[in-house]
Amino acid sequence: MSLESVPPKYAQLVTELQRRIEAGQYPPGSTMPSEHQLIDEFGVSRPTVVAALRVLRDQGWIDSQQGKGRFVRGRPALASLESARAGQVRLAGSEAAVSGEVLQAGVVETPNRIGSLLGLAVPGRAFLRQRLLTLDDAPSELLSLWVPLELAEGTDLTSAAPLKQGVRQHLEARKGVGFDHVIEHIVARMPTAKEAEALSMRADIPVLVVYATARDASGRPLLVVDSVMPADMHELEDAYPLA
Repeated sequence: MSLESVPPKYAQLVTELQRRIEAGQYPPGSTMPSEHQLIDEFGVSRPTVVAALRVLRDQGWIDSQQGKGRFVRGRPALASLESARAGQVRLAGSEAAVSGEVLQAGVVETPNRIGSLLGLAVPGRAFLRQRLLTLDDAPSELLSLWVPLELAEGTDLTSAAPLKQGVRQHLEARKGVGFDHVIEHIVARMPTAKEAEALSMRADIPVLVVYATARDASGRPLLVVDSVMPADMHELEDAYPLA
């Protein structure tokens, strides 16, 4: 069985290994197949296997013991409660799957916080793709995608039409970059006048703002997703294990 042609490769491998653990093919306490065995069976590269095993370890499906190998723990107790983070959803999801319109797409001067997250000089300039998302025909979220100029060049981010791919998949295909992790900051504040107008909300209602900075394996910032949401319409939930 080869997963090499199905992107992203490591995510497909994670799904298959989770399926085998849940089905009892890899029972709790058993030794996981070695990296070489997984490479040979699935026809993928070593980095793909290493990434998949790291995800399984971080999520609690397996344990790693130095000099002994990797052992199956089983399905994590919180697996059914875990949900994708806000930044993860915005990077992976197709724009066409979410109702909304593109408000602007072009080069702008970055606010200080965005410039700092992107590692730009102050004042800095970046490409901004901003969309107003709707729920039941009412404004629900102001979503801004901030991309360094060199990464935005030669992409479809300037289009007024919804992207059929997720932003991550689009930039990986067009620019050859590799997304490794996301750092999120959540802020509660009062909306600006422009935000209140765009979201058709009262200026005395706070907003929740999620700043999600996507980085490559070296830590270089690739883009920032900035989500502004009326606090009376949204609730943020997370689930995590206790050590």
